[in-house]
Amino acid sequence: MATLVGLLGSVTPPGRSLKALAFALDAARDLEGGLDCRLLNLADYRVSFADGRQPEQFDDDTGKLVNEIHAAGAVLFMSPVYRGSFSGVLKNFLDLVPIEALHGKPCGVIAVGATHHHFLGVDWHMRDVLAWFGALIAPVSVYLCAADFVEGKPSEQAREQLRELVSSVLKLRVLAGDKLGPPPLAARRG
Repeated sequence: MATLVGLLGSVTPPGRSLKALAFALDAARDLEGGLDCRLLNLADYRVSFADGRQPEQFDDDTGKLVNEIHAAGAVLFMSPVYRGSFSGVLKNFLDLVPIEALHGKPCGVIAVGATHHHFLGVDWHMRDVLAWFGALIAPVSVYLCAADFVEGKPSEQAREQLRELVSSVLKLRVLAGDKLGPPPLAARRG
């Protein structure tokens, strides 16, 4: 299982989001030589609709993907902007993930939109969901729009932002070994 997993929450054909996430994982490898990174594109897998069953009860890729997230040392979540928020396919996947898979886990958020107008939509909504898990979320996310890409690739400024995000997430791994506060409210059901 990978130390750093990049999860692309989209089912559209690969484009800017995939290129930005791939660059972020390459940057992580550059920062920590030999770092085991894995890119998971939800478009490449069959994931069931969240219906209350445990991930391993489905006869598709759901259990495998949830196990990848659970075993990862840190996760980068990438989503295109859909209706001012993150994608439904990513939300459905997160609805399948148990609390313990992300509790105390360093996470970073990357979003790609058409314009600068929705720069906080994904950040706010993803932070709400990741806080529910009790994840350790990097303090600042990366939001890229069409203007941040040159010939389909992240611009130098975009690459620098991705490097800084990855650096923050990797630094959070040090904190992840310590207990940081009580379990998330969602885990205190009984």
